[in-house]
Amino acid sequence: MAVPYSVETVRALERKFREQSVLRPFRRQRFESGTVLGYDIRGVLPDGRGPVKLEIEWFVGGGFAGQVYKTRLLEFENTDGAIQGLEKGKSYALKILIPASGMSRRIRDLFYAMGFQGPFSLQVTPAAGRSQALWQKFIRRAAAIEFGSPDCVVDILATLVDRDLGGRGEISEWVDGRMWRFEVDDDLDARRGWKPGRPDEGLGSPEYRTKRAFMSGLVKLMHRMGAGELARQYEWWSLKSQPNAMKRTASDPDPTAGLVAVDFRAGMALTPVTPQCPADIKLVLQGLARGRLVQFDKGDLGKLDQFVAEHPDAFAGMEAALAELKREDRAYRDSLIDLTYHHVRLFGRKLRHAIMNGFRESWRVRNMTDERTAARLDKSGLLSLVFLLWPFLALATPVLFIFAWPGPVWWKYPLWLAPLLLTPFLRKLWGRADLRRHYGKMAASPAYFLRASRARIAEALIRWHRAGRVSEDRALKIADHPWRYYFHLPFTVLPIGFHRFLTDKAYFKERLQIMFVRPVRLFFNAEEREKWLLDMIAQGERNRMLLPAEADRIRAQIKEPYIQKYLKSLAVHLATLFVSETVYVTVAIVYVLSHPDLTWQQATLHAGVIVGALNLLPVSPGSLVRGIYVVGLMIKERNFRDYNIAFGLSFLKMIGYLAFPLQMAYRYPDLARFMAGHWATEAVHVVPVFGERGAWLEHFVFDAFYNYPLTVRRRIKQRADLRAHLKPRSWPAPFLALAGAGLLAFLHFVHFRIFGRTAGFGGVWWLAIWLPFLTGALSSLCAGGMRVGKRIFQSTLVGGAFGLLYGLIVILGPRVFPFLDPVQVGQGATAVLTYVKLSVQYALLFGLLATAGAVVAETRKIRPVRP
Repeated sequence: MAVPYSVETVRALERKFREQSVLRPFRRQRFESGTVLGYDIRGVLPDGRGPVKLEIEWFVGGGFAGQVYKTRLLEFENTDGAIQGLEKGKSYALKILIPASGMSRRIRDLFYAMGFQGPFSLQVTPAAGRSQALWQKFIRRAAAIEFGSPDCVVDILATLVDRDLGGRGEISEWVDGRMWRFEVDDDLDARRGWKPGRPDEGLGSPEYRTKRAFMSGLVKLMHRMGAGELARQYEWWSLKSQPNAMKRTASDPDPTAGLVAVDFRAGMALTPVTPQCPADIKLVLQGLARGRLVQFDKGDLGKLDQFVAEHPDAFAGMEAALAELKREDRAYRDSLIDLTYHHVRLFGRKLRHAIMNGFRESWRVRNMTDERTAARLDKSGLLSLVFLLWPFLALATPVLFIFAWPGPVWWKYPLWLAPLLLTPFLRKLWGRADLRRHYGKMAASPAYFLRASRARIAEALIRWHRAGRVSEDRALKIADHPWRYYFHLPFTVLPIGFHRFLTDKAYFKERLQIMFVRPVRLFFNAEEREKWLLDMIAQGERNRMLLPAEADRIRAQIKEPYIQKYLKSLAVHLATLFVSETVYVTVAIVYVLSHPDLTWQQATLHAGVIVGALNLLPVSPGSLVRGIYVVGLMIKERNFRDYNIAFGLSFLKMIGYLAFPLQMAYRYPDLARFMAGHWATEAVHVVPVFGERGAWLEHFVFDAFYNYPLTVRRRIKQRADLRAHLKPRSWPAPFLALAGAGLLAFLHFVHFRIFGRTAGFGGVWWLAIWLPFLTGALSSLCAGGMRVGKRIFQSTLVGGAFGLLYGLIVILGPRVFPFLDPVQVGQGATAVLTYVKLSVQYALLFGLLATAGAVVAETRKIRPVRP
């Protein structure tokens, strides 16, 4: 998730880099708002050329494929042919095919190199960018056939090369759109039984279903026309493809209109050993059936020919584009080694020459070679081969050390790391004269060395500030006093927030204030609560979680007594956020201190197990505090109706934070949906890759924490309606308790006959715990028309009686049941105490399990009765 930062601070740090007058260029990761860029662009269809100037309006984001900006066209001139779709003053999307994150780039390049044995082609190869842009033009025309309009696929207008970042890019139409809207749906059962293409009358979540049907239709269309590998961008169960289909805001409030596919550039190569999501397993098997071991963006031009021939009117005027696509696709494929595709063709001289040309172009685009070195490599195939294979020399150095110094010479092993670091560095020096001058002067001049260090620190501070590791003032202070950088450097191994918490006094105070002071102020200060809610509403509007009309309705309701009451309750919930963690850590510390005989490894392990085990409990100290607060409100106001949902959910961990948004679902639906979406999805965005805003996991969490409880409530009501004509029945309860105890005794008997030894509850617990669970479920099912609360309470009593009877069986032990472990009960009062202790333990355990069984039975999905 993006972290707010100061663009002015980034520019100030960049100026500090320039002030050092170092001989190497600034290492830029991405551009800032207000930056003006100049490019020589090439139109896609028609194939025109000309210079443009673009102003960055804002950085949208990006992934493994590249980084995206919203830009405004300042200047444009056609110098060679026409470029359609460009107009001065309008906004356009600029995508540069190199990730803003260095880690994302390295992971992407590694996966691509594993599959194709070369650099990421979309970033460096002209034919790759050209062929994929033409494919998108054909998909856009085909979408007009399938969906009635080409506007459901974003239009790509031009391609370019960014020399500053070192990658190719493209200009597309700007889509003023949003991700999906979180919809209230109290019948997830019906939605989960639906699939694209099936009737959807009476189902909820129309926008969710429309997006899924659109993406499914687009995938099928792309497979029919030969773009099967590109269709991976819209496979629903990739779990991260949903943001690739946006909804145009102009189509609101109609939930079924305005969808547009915006991204056709894959980021990660797919091989049989590198599936990255559930859908990839299916795609790998499909690829193997087609003879494709590695999948990325290769199309089937034969299928495309056939599809175009079947729809001549839709593709009128694109004959030249189809011929160009075939030429560019061949040039693209011939620029890669791609062992799984070329096979024995790699022995051909023409192909080897094309592959080496592809590598030379990649070195130029990525700024690995300057003009002089590139010219030398163009003239010499041998030099180009050495430049290509130079990094692999590092892999051979361990062998050289082994032969040079045979035997157990300890100091030779650390030296293996030296070539791994030196060989890439030496290739940099070979490729660029400015780097040779820069590092040479660093070695010769101490003053220049210090200036180069300050310049490098300024670059690092830009990355830190964007990530949120340092504030604006601290970043500039570190740049002015470089020794502070080395103080912060060891903390960079920590998570970003923890680094800043430990090193920034102002941030430290701010976080403590948020954790401990703000909840108190929210509870006692109505104006503070209103400001808190208004700030969240404004953020929801910016993130497109709320439409303007919805935000206005919520603002109009903010003074209502129920809203104020719920906001105060939410403040209490905020105050309990850290209660559980504090208690868990305290328990672990007390345990470790009370066992001084433990080694530090054992103490760490035990403390971790304690904290982990306590986190698995469905109820936590924090949730108990929330629940007690709700009970106190109910008693104080003598009002159960307005707290009936919050009362049941507040005692539960995690979901309890949404107790009051769920309580508001029908009285204030807009506010309830927004609050649930805000609270339930914020934590999801820290999940790498799959936690992206608009991806499947975000909607899943909203469904699980908001729509699922509403669905459970609907099931309970439906079940009550189905049982309304039945009479209450309580007579089966004692028989179920007796039957459960008998079955558990029989389980001990079976264990004795199979293994030839007696066993207590601990020997058969893994199977025995299911008996009280099933007994509670059966008790609830056999209760007839009894109210749901009484049914669950009756199941709890049945479980308790089951436990009491089982305790009696355990005490009697071998006297009556020789297949049970004997229990030392003593005489007289001691025997009675032993029975009471065991019976209470089993009654509590079995009562809890029976209650769980009853809850599952009461909330399970209702199967429709087929006529």
